[in-house]
Amino acid sequence: MEDKPVLRTAARPGRSRGIALPGAISLAIGCSMLATPASSQSFTDRFKNLFGGKSEQAPAPGAPPAADEAPSDLSCPPVSIRAGASTYQVAAPGKQPVGNDLRFQVTITRTARECSYNAGEITARIGIQGRVIAGPAGAPSNVDIPLRVAVVQSGVQEKTIATKAYRTSVTMSEDGSVPFTLVAEDLAYPAPPGAVGDSYIFYIGFDPQALRPEPKARRK
Repeated sequence: MEDKPVLRTAARPGRSRGIALPGAISLAIGCSMLATPASSQSFTDRFKNLFGGKSEQAPAPGAPPAADEAPSDLSCPPVSIRAGASTYQVAAPGKQPVGNDLRFQVTITRTARECSYNAGEITARIGIQGRVIAGPAGAPSNVDIPLRVAVVQSGVQEKTIATKAYRTSVTMSEDGSVPFTLVAEDLAYPAPPGAVGDSYIFYIGFDPQALRPEPKARRK
């Protein structure tokens, strides 16, 4: 898929309505940097893969309903790239990532999400695709990419419901441009009641703190 220019995040569209089905999941694909977040989708929209593929078959007519169905007003939040975390740039040691001192730059080009409901909890799978481009200072042979995914309740004062850091790496090619893909599969949070879920959003972005080693536990 062709890369898109950087854009600012626009206002979030409204939620679409639907009827819950057993094991229902939802997916949407958003393209370009800081693109307008895809609107929340009903859990009845079902797909096999985060980045395309055939639709799952609908349940057979007359099949018994699942014991734990998702509420009819539950939706899978849209995905948006967090402002200020849309680009990851690394410079030569002791330098700033500008001009000839830039070693490489990483950008996000495509996103997707899928939600599953079980026993009052939502587990999200967030797909992220992007590209690593070598800079004038020369990129290393292997590039580590730090990312963070969070589900946030928007409003006057944002509330972080759940957040988790992820890492992936790529091997640079001779032409200095390599794609990357990460699927965060284990972000779980309590299903919001009623229309509260309309204000939920998945934020993604680069987080250099994710590359730092975790502090060692103190001995008792």
